[in-house]
Amino acid sequence: MGGEMRRVGGEGTRIWQMQLLWGIFFLVVFLGAVVVAWAVVVHGGAAVQKDVESKSGGGGGGGQEAAGKTPPAATEVYMVLLEGQPVVAYKGGVPGLTETAQLFTQRWEFLPHRSRVNTTDLVHKYRSYLVMKQDELLNSFFKNRRPYTKLYSYHHIVNGFAVELTAEEAELLGKAPGVVRIEKSYKVQKATVHTPYYLGLPKGIWAQEGGYLGAGEGIVIGLVDTGIDPTHPSFSVKGQKPYGPLRSYTGKCEVAPEFPLGSCNGKIIGAQHFAAAASKDGVFNASLYFASPLDGDGHGSHTASTAAGNHGVPVIVNGAFYGNASGMAPRARIAVYKALYRLIGGFIPDVVAACDQAVADGVNILSLSLGPNSPPGGSISTFFNVLDVALLNAVKANIVVVQAAGNGGPYEQTITSFSPWIISVGAGVDDRSYPNTITLGNRTVLPGTLLAPPTKGPLLYDMILAQDAVQGAGNPLYSPSDCQLPSLFNKLLVQGKLMICTFSFNFIFGGASMQQVVTTLEALGAAGLVMVVESDVAGSKFDPIPLTIPGIVIIDAMNSEILLDYYTTLTTKDAAGTPIHFGAQAKIGGGQIANYSGQGQQVALFSSRGPDVKDFNFNQADVLKPNVLAPGYLIWGAWTPIGIDNPNYMGQRWAMISGTSMATPHAAGLAALLKEKYPLWSPAALASAMTTTADVNDSRGFPLQAQEISGGSAPLLQAATPFDMGGGALNINAALNPGIIFDAGEDDYVTFLCTAEGVSPREVYASTGGVCPTAAVRSMDLNTPSITLVYLNGTEVISRTVTNVANNIETYTITWTNPADVAVTIAPLNFTIGGSGRPQSQRITFTLRATGASTISSFGQVLFTGDLGHRIHIPISITNKSPK
Repeated sequence: MGGEMRRVGGEGTRIWQMQLLWGIFFLVVFLGAVVVAWAVVVHGGAAVQKDVESKSGGGGGGGQEAAGKTPPAATEVYMVLLEGQPVVAYKGGVPGLTETAQLFTQRWEFLPHRSRVNTTDLVHKYRSYLVMKQDELLNSFFKNRRPYTKLYSYHHIVNGFAVELTAEEAELLGKAPGVVRIEKSYKVQKATVHTPYYLGLPKGIWAQEGGYLGAGEGIVIGLVDTGIDPTHPSFSVKGQKPYGPLRSYTGKCEVAPEFPLGSCNGKIIGAQHFAAAASKDGVFNASLYFASPLDGDGHGSHTASTAAGNHGVPVIVNGAFYGNASGMAPRARIAVYKALYRLIGGFIPDVVAACDQAVADGVNILSLSLGPNSPPGGSISTFFNVLDVALLNAVKANIVVVQAAGNGGPYEQTITSFSPWIISVGAGVDDRSYPNTITLGNRTVLPGTLLAPPTKGPLLYDMILAQDAVQGAGNPLYSPSDCQLPSLFNKLLVQGKLMICTFSFNFIFGGASMQQVVTTLEALGAAGLVMVVESDVAGSKFDPIPLTIPGIVIIDAMNSEILLDYYTTLTTKDAAGTPIHFGAQAKIGGGQIANYSGQGQQVALFSSRGPDVKDFNFNQADVLKPNVLAPGYLIWGAWTPIGIDNPNYMGQRWAMISGTSMATPHAAGLAALLKEKYPLWSPAALASAMTTTADVNDSRGFPLQAQEISGGSAPLLQAATPFDMGGGALNINAALNPGIIFDAGEDDYVTFLCTAEGVSPREVYASTGGVCPTAAVRSMDLNTPSITLVYLNGTEVISRTVTNVANNIETYTITWTNPADVAVTIAPLNFTIGGSGRPQSQRITFTLRATGASTISSFGQVLFTGDLGHRIHIPISITNKSPK
């Protein structure tokens, strides 16, 4: 699994245009998931519900809770949004309760001490009021019906609760006064040694923040994930500069037998878990999934170490040294909000509760390496589902929200992070690889990969094909070529030889594992492993993993055939087909040394692609997604030895895995560095700096490439578009000094939300505290650092406003490239900004005219070049063009 976030469902015939083999692949994955889920339910023991009272934020329904009682079988968990703004959006109006929204316009550190005390008191009073009103509604609704259980009370970034309801009760409650929206729970899935240097941090932004000893100082990154392993050296304070108290953060640290006192050590500044919805689903087993912040998976420790792990931690796996690891912001604090669990993933009410608590606690960055499998079916608009509304209010509290774009690539419209207030991160492939070779007895050298040691000495070793080593009648449940069962083979034949196994689809579907291959070969006394592939498609699915024995995987079908032909030619068999002489020999080179090509990032094959969608019917949105690219392929990070989701790393303290889950904490850690540099910048300003200075070309000036399916073992490379990479590959050193930015605030996002189809002004006001304008507004007018249009019928005029963030007067010149079938004009072409007495912002008007009819997306770019050296760019993306 390793961090994959698979997307299922949607308009398959329109979006998922795959070959039959890919259809079979996803079908088998789905059937495997069903079997695993059934096994968890049957063998995982009774579901254990955690104490929901501690997370409810205020009573459990005025004495009406049914602790210990089994709810009706037909109930499901629903989230209910109510009228009345949450804490971060409340602007007054309730007698006796002072406005709280203005408390989040400044960072806590910049408030005088008395204001801090008043802040806590005001928030507590209004929060208590919200909880009281929630309980009044629940008590009234369930009176004369049945006892109920309120799983969560949401109050900081959304006002509402999570509760168990039947479908009939949900329909009735949705009509109750004060109820804005009801949304049924759905599942979410979890979607570096080299990368700090690849991204140029040591000589760039780290150097400006006091080196790695100061990079991220005072910033709290909240990670909603699978928890953390507090014993990992990436999070140790031993030998580190002491972490003093941080008054801006008020979160707590849970204590459990497996997460003892002292687990929060200053580096880990807070740790909590959220499992009420998972418990109610009937599959949660506290002893298996750990009802505490402890990471039983590995994913959460990996993302935490990538974002903010200690600098210079040795990565040692199976005795081999792979370099020293560092997080992007090694001095940042880590706040853990566990809402995902091994084997089962997570449930959206738990995730919303975790985000709500993180904002209440005072995190600066919120990192979400998770997302749904497809647009939430219970919401009219992707921008108005409960999670996205909650994250909007988090942004209103000056928190930068970073989310995985999804792992549904390379197919279009597979994005699972939707809203413009979120930085949606795609996964890039950096320049590191782990090449390996095998030299045959005829001196042919074949390439391959595997993080494994070489064969001992300069000698060649005899090879034996797995099928030729089978003893007896075999076992119909195991394919000999998978090398999964030692008893299948004749040990005397295998001992001292290189055994040839096959990387089949059984390894991809989970029916076979590389670790079991190692167990088999060690039991047989083999000298090493040679693994061939049965097709290029299978080879393309292999990622190098660390092994303890000499070995290589030849991922190319043609080279696999060359090796097998060599073996067959030199193997003598009797009349019955039994091998009697093995003449094929080879030696394996080491695959534990990394190679660095210096290439620019490529968009990873699995990284989800745009265009963004605005509803469950996959109608496109005038919003660019993903927003930016960050390294997410074969990333080393912290792991927990008790993790069981990824068999390749069971028992290990480090893992090298791939996914937009890995790209997201890169972006979150880099955002923390930028936040430390510019603490008063809005989340939109920080996002603008990150996306408008991102790289769209490599060091040689060639466009960045995106990986596409080729049918071979290596992906096809094509020029990346904004729907692949957003603004480009994140360049945080350039983001330090953008010169001008595209800013947006609370009112701008509220106005955008008012354009969402099916969302009423009442719902917008109840959820955000914002009022929809009376005049007609368009989604395309949101001041984003991009221009994205689904339909260009004739001519459209769109404006953007840039704001000066530099110290000096500067004159900018605008140039651009036109998208195909579109003519663009821009005014003004030149402007001067900044300096005393001069404008600090400039409105830019873009006129786009369709010159040809087309339904194929086309792309352009607008470049702003300042005479003092500042240089930023924004992409133009147009899908449907129709001239009038």
